[in-house]
Amino acid sequence: MAGYYELKQATDGQYHFTLKAGNHEVILTSERYTTKPAAENGIDSCRINSGNDNRYDRKVAKNGQPYFNLKAGNGQVIGTSEMYSSEAARENGIQSVKTNGKGPMKFKES
Repeated sequence: MAGYYELKQATDGQYHFTLKAGNHEVILTSERYTTKPAAENGIDSCRINSGNDNRYDRKVAKNGQPYFNLKAGNGQVIGTSEMYSSEAARENGIQSVKTNGKGPMKFKES
């Protein structure tokens, strides 16, 4: 099964999306958006930028765990990964976003 985006509306009315791999594991999480069209634009930006290795900002948290941000061409963060146990695991996560980033969108109200 291919990856997909899940767009949700929170109880406060804001929207966010997650990119999930074919096994339904979350591989990227967006920030919150005030409108559904803004969140859909975020998904479009993710689709456009996910295949470009230069758009991945590889980072290390204060606790030493690697993670990454996917950024748009203007430098704005589109989404953030989970924390990984190693740099190799982070690279696997990036590869998964590259592979699954062109997936379709599903809308779920939460």
